[in-house]
Amino acid sequence: MNFNVMDSLSALGGGVVGYIVPFLFVLTIVVFFHELGHFLIARLCGVRVLTFSVGFGPELLGFTDRYGTRWKIAAIPLGGYVKFFGDDNAASVPDEAAVTAMTADERKVSFFYQPVGRRAAIVAAGPIANFILAIVIFATIFVLYGKQSTAARIDTVQANSPAAMAGLKAGDVVISIDGRKVESFSDMQRVVSAAAGRTLEFKVDRGGAPVTIMATPQLRQGKDGFGNSYCHAVLGVTRSTTPDEVKTEQVGPLPAVWLGVLETWFVVDRTFSYLSGVIVGRECADQLGGPIRIAQISGQVATISLAALFHLTAMLSVSIGLLNLFPVPLLDGGHLLFYAIEAARGRPLSERAQEIGFRIGLALVVMLMIFATFNDILHLASADRKSTRLNSSHTD
Repeated sequence: MNFNVMDSLSALGGGVVGYIVPFLFVLTIVVFFHELGHFLIARLCGVRVLTFSVGFGPELLGFTDRYGTRWKIAAIPLGGYVKFFGDDNAASVPDEAAVTAMTADERKVSFFYQPVGRRAAIVAAGPIANFILAIVIFATIFVLYGKQSTAARIDTVQANSPAAMAGLKAGDVVISIDGRKVESFSDMQRVVSAAAGRTLEFKVDRGGAPVTIMATPQLRQGKDGFGNSYCHAVLGVTRSTTPDEVKTEQVGPLPAVWLGVLETWFVVDRTFSYLSGVIVGRECADQLGGPIRIAQISGQVATISLAALFHLTAMLSVSIGLLNLFPVPLLDGGHLLFYAIEAARGRPLSERAQEIGFRIGLALVVMLMIFATFNDILHLASADRKSTRLNSSHTD
């Protein structure tokens, strides 16, 4: 085996750049639009915005607009924030001394003194902006590339697979699953992917005769086109790829928007299905990834096409928007939870209660990040071991 140190360092450097650039591209777009949602609704409500930051830490570059808002890009590109007048920090925790000493005019432009409805609207605008961004990206892709689909016809059935044991046969055309109409093979895949260990009712067309079959998808380890391992529910069937089974439909702007909404909802639904599956043991928890995994996938997807990278951006935008709506203090959903309690009680929670809530929220977020990063490291270590074994099997 011949090992060249310089070639290895060169490949490593190229790989890092190949991951970092697409990662920053994807994350910057998602974070920018999330914070833009907060910013626009705050301005609409008359709240003064002090800082609009993409990233955390020291400022790399920025400018101040005519309204006094400092727009900046910071050194740590793992998020962002909008800081309002009267905030003590990026989490919109109020500066008690400052808000107490405010004049009547200053209170009008302070986030802290806005009615609870306006504060809730400003906070909710971030995740909503993420969903809107995803819908726009999905819709644009549909308009530019059309909607491709493959008939829900089974081409082959793997031996000893759930499909084979259930009695599905090559040539069967799936009409519906659990009463849900199936129009393409992708429709079938989406239903099956979220149903590991759950028995589904398949209605198929077999040579012109309707047949009902009960099948239970099984969770299996698989690999994507880049060699990354992942868990997914499978039946054990393949699609037909003959030209008459594959079609591409042109999509107009309005239908594309609706398809964009459906795609966004699919990501939301699949996320909840996955999380519930992890809790009950039907899904693999090691599929939860953090920034390292996102960077790796971004770099890999960027090698396919720009459209694929934007598709990943849309999916990540939905995920971040949804994550921020979880009722965890420190996230947008936690703020909304506090505002809901305030609206119900007629007064906000005590400072002590909110402080405890934020500490709990911080602990939960940190634990999630540690878990996700641990998964990322294990994933990379596994990939490195496989690469080492592969390289050691070749000699010059």
